[in-house]
Amino acid sequence: MLENLDIDDSDSPAIGLVPPGVSWAEVRDHIKIAHHHLLVLDDGDYTGAYWTGTDMALVSDLGPDQDEAIQEFRTYLQEHDET
Repeated sequence: MLENLDIDDSDSPAIGLVPPGVSWAEVRDHIKIAHHHLLVLDDGDYTGAYWTGTDMALVSDLGPDQDEAIQEFRTYLQEHDET
């Protein structure tokens, strides 16, 4: 489990911000247990990660700007009833 994540809860759903250096295996393990929506900086661009009920799904290419990536990921989750 990832601990002490910064959370953007300015809108719904809340999104956890994964700190640098966390592996994808750690992200998957956290999501599998906690079912949080997470934003991960991966090779200069943000990727959203969430639990579908059976596996981790990724929303790639959210761009390099954290605030824009949060908004795009949140919009995706709302449009796909993943809130």
